[in-house]
Parts: sequence; structure tokens; C-alpha cells
Amino acid sequence: MGRIIAVCTSASKGEQKKNIGRGMLIANHGLEGDAHAGPWHRQVSLLALESIAKMQAKGLQVGPGDFAENLTTEGIDLVSLPVGTQLKIGEQVLAEVTQIGKKCHSHCAIYEQAGDCVMPREGIFVAIHQGGPVQVGDIIEVVAAGSGKASYGSDRHQVSGEGVVAR
Repeated sequence: MGRIIAVCTSASKGEQKKNIGRGMLIANHGLEGDAHAGPWHRQVSLLALESIAKMQAKGLQVGPGDFAENLTTEGIDLVSLPVGTQLKIGEQVLAEVTQIGKKCHSHCAIYEQAGDCVMPREGIFVAIHQGGPVQVGDIIEVVAAGSGKASYGSDRHQVSGEGVVAR
């Protein structure tokens, strides 16, 4: 079990996100008002504060939202969660892990500064099955272990770090 440290959005893709403190997670869409939300497998991105600390240890002055994650967490080992893991966020939200890490097609500003970026290795993505409010301080917990396969919408998919492969 962990907790939410930041709730972050951006108006445009390719930019750092700002901590807005609270938001609404919409089923089959993502975080209301965020440029990356939509009906796909990467509706909401999560990154652990512990991962951000690794970049801080390299001398970078970075914090929640700087890696373009929507939800910054603390106390839950996100990267060890198998695809398909069901997460409860706050009182109402049910999310499913659909992807661990991502392929970084163009190096971000953080990579340019440090020669490394933790988000492609340790960030995770979820689809929102049941929406509701989310805010700083909310609990995030595993409610069902994943099998390595994700399901979202009406289709079933297998998801890898490279993206979605239809089954």
C-alpha cells in the first residue's frame, strides 16, 4: 500500500506536468484536463517518488510532474507490479496496469541534462475502469495481482514495454 504524493496535468504533450493537488479520473479516459488522456491503454502514468529520488541523487533538481507523470506515488513498488494488476486509488477509482516502462523515442530535457531518465524504465501506465476523484494523500493499493495481460474497454490486449499487441 502506498499513497499519492502529487496529481499532475499538462495542457500539451511533451511538457512537464504541474501538480494540481486533486483531479478527476474518468473511466476509459484518464485524468480530466490532461493532454495524454484518451481511450487508449496509457490513460494515466504513474511514477514513484523513490524513482525520482534516484535522479535527484544524480544532482538533478527534479520533483513530481517533471517526468510527465500524472500520479506520483510513495511506498508502493510500481515497477514490480505485473501488467493486469488492479489498483484501488482513493475511495472509488479502480485502475489496471497496462504497461510497465515505455520506449523513449526522443530524449527529454531530463535525459539531456543527466544522460539518463527514469520514466522509461520505472514509470507505469494504467487504464481507468472505474472513475472518481483523486487527491494528494489518497491511498493506492493492489486489490488483485496481475497475470501479465491487460484488459481494457471491450477488447483484450497483451501489453509490453513497446506498446500493445492485439490478441
